[in-house]
Amino acid sequence: MQKNITARHFDLTTEMKQKCEDEMDGLSRFFDNIISADLVLDTERHRRKAELKVKVYNTVISGTGETDDLYNSISAAVEKVKVQLIKHKGKLKDKDPEEIKETISSLTQPTTDVDEIDV
Repeated sequence: MQKNITARHFDLTTEMKQKCEDEMDGLSRFFDNIISADLVLDTERHRRKAELKVKVYNTVISGTGETDDLYNSISAAVEKVKVQLIKHKGKLKDKDPEEIKETISSLTQPTTDVDEIDV
């Protein structure tokens, strides 16, 4: 998983960077095929905002957290993404693999042959 952390309007400390990486690494317990995770940390006066976007195959899952403490904002954003990853994984498991194979095979086979057409 590729991890990107961006800090806006403040300098990112090593402790905060380590906390962010640990939180993003924890997402792999809920979904194995995460391509990338982008975390944007922002501060404005008394507001601390964290926005996490996780890219998985064919979709992007995002969550935001906004509190007075940046660590709590990060945790809130990660929790929202965890719930969405669990839901996305459940949707993928509900699909019937045989039905998908039949659909793909019907799309790849020609519908009519030249010999079968009556004029």
